[in-house]
Amino acid sequence: MAERRNRNRWELWTCARRGHVTYAPDDERLAQRLSGTTGLGEVWRCLRCGDFVVGSPHGRGSADDAPLVIRGKALRQALIVRVLAVERWIRALLIALAAWAVWKFHGAQGSIQATFDRDLPLLRNAGIKVDQMTAIHELERALAAKPSTLTLLTLALVAYAVIELIEGIGLWLLKRWGEYFAVIATSVFLPLEVHDLLKGVTPTRALTFAINVAAVVYLLVSKRLFGLRGGRAAYDAERRGEQLLDVEKAAAGS
Repeated sequence: MAERRNRNRWELWTCARRGHVTYAPDDERLAQRLSGTTGLGEVWRCLRCGDFVVGSPHGRGSADDAPLVIRGKALRQALIVRVLAVERWIRALLIALAAWAVWKFHGAQGSIQATFDRDLPLLRNAGIKVDQMTAIHELERALAAKPSTLTLLTLALVAYAVIELIEGIGLWLLKRWGEYFAVIATSVFLPLEVHDLLKGVTPTRALTFAINVAAVVYLLVSKRLFGLRGGRAAYDAERRGEQLLDVEKAAAGS
């Protein structure tokens, strides 16, 4: 009993948030396995968590037309995928903020250059070794960039943010196209991340690279994308095998 509660904790938690899913199949033998009567009235087993729920079923019809609920292994995978979706949305927000900052810098480049030219000699005369500061070198490089270059950089960042946003939407909705899109889009940028790591390893670069590699591998293997591990047919069969209605149908047939 303890093992069953531990195994179904995610299903119970999901039902607590979204409600139970009950269904009355036309097959009388199957319907009897899924229903019962109590002092409170008729009860039906939830297709997600398996618990009996008081009240009339939410739907009726052929067993083949029963709703396909996410449960078992598929439910745990859905939780992980949605965590990845939130991470993509956070990244999209940060990239969008970077694009906005570059665009604002583009507009104020002239005034920043004037201030830089006026104050930098004063700092040097005061004995401050500004020439050895990395931040000063980066600012000098940015100020030397052409306005057209900064415009292209802004557009590139906006496009990157949109890609991350679409990834997040597709993953959150648990769409097959979203999983393919996430794998392809993430893989395209991996060589650039490797290039950045070769220039210098930082905690942020290393963590970002590790998350992206893990996300690609996880989606490829768990979702059986691009024909891996039997492809879509095997994935659908795995999900169908976890459906409570199909398990009870097999038991009724035996």
